[in-house]
Amino acid sequence: MYDTIIIGAALFTEGSTTRKLIADAAKLLNKSGRIILTHVTEPMPAFYAVSIAPVDVERRRKEVERTLNSLATAAKGVKVETDMRTGNPAHELLDSARDNGADLIMIASHNPDLRDYFIGSTAARVVRHAQCSVLVARQKD
Repeated sequence: MYDTIIIGAALFTEGSTTRKLIADAAKLLNKSGRIILTHVTEPMPAFYAVSIAPVDVERRRKEVERTLNSLATAAKGVKVETDMRTGNPAHELLDSARDNGADLIMIASHNPDLRDYFIGSTAARVVRHAQCSVLVARQKD
């Protein structure tokens, strides 16, 4: 049983993957434990950022925040917190785990393709560098 579980919150599937991870984490959590949904937004390249109005960036940030809060509220019977970060996803998930004293990181991963063998996936980087246990849930593509 775990006291603090970090979940890499994937919102590109309307949160369905994250909802499943929350349900799975709830089964692994001590009674007084907590789940922290960590969503990481990668910084936009400068050439792309100049073409996006700041109001659109803020609108998207609020949308992500609402989705995370909705996922946290929907999880009945467990304490769920949210953590929004900007940066490299693997680094930020690892930092979130360290900052919150996590004893488990849960992250979804797609089926690897040739590109992953050269640059590696976020899940692979988290597994290699985590100081706590990591559970990788394979997504069906």
